[in-house]
Amino acid sequence: MARKSSISSSNNRWRYINPSYYLKRPKRLAFLFISFVFLTFFVWDRQSLIREHEAEMTKLSQDLLRLQNQLQEFKSASAETMITTNVLKDDPIDVQRRGKVREAMLHAWTCYENYAWGQDELQPQTKNGVNSFGGLGATLIDSLDTLYIMGLDEQFQRAREWVANSLDFNKNYDASVFETTIRVVGGLLSTYDLSGDKLFLEKATDIADRLLPAWDTPSGIPYNTINLEHGNAHNPGWTGGESILADSGTEQLEFIALSQRTGDPKYQKKVENVITEIRKNYPADGLLPIYINPHTGATASYSTITFGAMGDRYSLSQIYIHF
Repeated sequence: MARKSSISSSNNRWRYINPSYYLKRPKRLAFLFISFVFLTFFVWDRQSLIREHEAEMTKLSQDLLRLQNQLQEFKSASAETMITTNVLKDDPIDVQRRGKVREAMLHAWTCYENYAWGQDELQPQTKNGVNSFGGLGATLIDSLDTLYIMGLDEQFQRAREWVANSLDFNKNYDASVFETTIRVVGGLLSTYDLSGDKLFLEKATDIADRLLPAWDTPSGIPYNTINLEHGNAHNPGWTGGESILADSGTEQLEFIALSQRTGDPKYQKKVENVITEIRKNYPADGLLPIYINPHTGATASYSTITFGAMGDRYSLSQIYIHF
């Protein structure tokens, strides 16, 4: 009995491959046909994708090989050939304009050399030199990077000799921390960056060290005036003893740059503390008054809010520092 059952079960399994089984059952035949068609399309589509992928990979490999060959040819080309191939021709008008700008600079500089050499400013009508910044050679230092960029080598070398031999910061002079920072510290640092001449970095460090005691206040908000010889710092009487926003919030760029170039963090710490202190008392509307108390760090409630003088450079310098 068991043997008959086993044979019957085996016959049932084999009947599905017998064509007569499906001829008697048209629905199953249709299902089998549809399944066969779908399976055929699936396999055909899969094979097509594989062939397309292989063709694309072959094309990419060829492109890669071509680019590698081009790169090798480019590397093996001489520097002279590359320069000759890639140099763009200057527009004649641009050349003429650059020449006129250089002529104007040379005219102004020659007059400064002739009539106000080593002094802060030249008065063009009287042809007299004046020391409105304590005799720190403000115009000369401000012009160093321009002379270097314009390729006025002889003029630059004469100015460098003056910086090396005549520039002396040990002066009994109450200097503006702001003006001295942006003109002298900034001018010397930019010239150092361009030329790599450590003389300018040494001079920038010298004047920065003389300005640094201005930040020695209870809040860290600096005084705006300091005596370069004695280190006595204070604020002008006309501010009522308050520090000016545009001054105190502007020196960050130069002093952070000085720390980066000397590796001494003290300059950066001093000026970054100012921003931290200002943010402690930052108003909800973001509008800072132009006067800040150097003892408490608080802004004066009675002072003016403006994007003009004494407030303008604070906002601008924060953008520079951010980037």
